[in-house]
Amino acid sequence: MNRTEQLRYLNEALLAEMPRYREWAADFPRDDTAQRRLLRSLMNLRPPMPLSPGFLAVQDALLSAETAEKGVVDGEALPATVADPRLVLWQGDITRLRADAIVNAANSALLGCFVPCHGCIDNAIHSAAGLQLREACFRLMEVQGHPEPSGRAKLTKGYNLPTRYVLHTVGPIIRDRVTGEDREELAACYRACLTLAAEKGLRSVALCCISTGEFHFPNREAAVLAVRTVREFLQRPTSIERVIFNVFKQQDADIYRALLGPDRGAEAGA
Repeated sequence: MNRTEQLRYLNEALLAEMPRYREWAADFPRDDTAQRRLLRSLMNLRPPMPLSPGFLAVQDALLSAETAEKGVVDGEALPATVADPRLVLWQGDITRLRADAIVNAANSALLGCFVPCHGCIDNAIHSAAGLQLREACFRLMEVQGHPEPSGRAKLTKGYNLPTRYVLHTVGPIIRDRVTGEDREELAACYRACLTLAAEKGLRSVALCCISTGEFHFPNREAAVLAVRTVREFLQRPTSIERVIFNVFKQQDADIYRALLGPDRGAEAGA
């Protein structure tokens, strides 16, 4: 199948499962760009349910090709900070990173974002990984039997992402002012992700800016907590050799650069 055929096949398969969206889908233009947006929207809306091998084969072929087009960033090749060779700052799309694990800032349902094409990291990761990720999270939550509390972590495969695994954690939601409990919950998110990664013997973990988006934790205070927690964790023996602080916004890049100092590429004048 070419790309147009893949999009047509996948959209039709999803609409057959969710016929209530047919009228809405008919408003999308027929070009590949619009049909790809429709596909992401339908993937976001689809509840957990069994996935057919035929659908997965086409979905995986499409997502793998898109990953290659975006370009995979090797986390091992990124320049470390001058102050600590285990710490890295990288600004970019976390779904491009090749590492042992990346962190997803999830919500308490732990099923991904159901808002079509929403700009949160949860939506981006689930959309790039494929529908297997929602199904895997659903199985974890079905066993657990209750919403995921803040400050913990769960691990799934990365599926169509370049990363081997995804660490899912729920950060605190700031409704008014930041409390001591909020700070402890956010630090606990980072500790839980690193602890679980170390239990699995992983060597590299990419951390996102947990709770600073839709959950409204102040960016600088969150970054200070993240860096402090990671440094404290790395003081004890662990399999983790590289922690990548992944940021997307320039504001966060500036904050983390001030906290971590220059990287070795900058020191060398690269």
